[in-house]
Amino acid sequence: MNRIGRRGFLKYGTLFLASACTPLSAIASIMDNKGKPRVLSFYNTHTAEKLTVCYYFDGTYRIDALNKINHILRDHRTGDIKSIDPNLLDQLYYIMMKTDKDELIQVVSGYRSEKTNKMLRKTSAGVAKKSLHTLGQAIDIRISSLTTRKLHNVCIDMKAGGVGYYPKSGFVHLDTGRVRCWNETC
Repeated sequence: MNRIGRRGFLKYGTLFLASACTPLSAIASIMDNKGKPRVLSFYNTHTAEKLTVCYYFDGTYRIDALNKINHILRDHRTGDIKSIDPNLLDQLYYIMMKTDKDELIQVVSGYRSEKTNKMLRKTSAGVAKKSLHTLGQAIDIRISSLTTRKLHNVCIDMKAGGVGYYPKSGFVHLDTGRVRCWNETC
């Protein structure tokens, strides 16, 4: 069992409290079984890193696994790392269970530092000034065996946060903010 000190407790305590207080009614049925291990597999499209990890087991988020996820979802431009919201991980887990997929989640963008976000705002349209990527609460993904449209629809059906649809770029944005959607039909 991993032990965490006071700093680790404070670092993750806020995220855990937010997780416990955020209603995600659309995904509750899949997430009810507290004892079932939750495993996710990632492929970072910018660094070519892969990770398969059990991030939740026996009713507890695993700190060592969360740290590995934080690393693979880091800002690949600056190397900065931020704690990723466990609710976001649970949303990803729900997508994999709902679609009966056991494959890599291709990460187009995970955490973004303020510096990277500013740079992207200057060079790309549609980058929010107060992006949830900068808080570790957003991710842009692809899943090879799902069309972007199908992935988008599954995310919308969760009603668990923001969903952006980017068919030309072939990815879906998912976040733990308020329920909303943008781009094409919602």
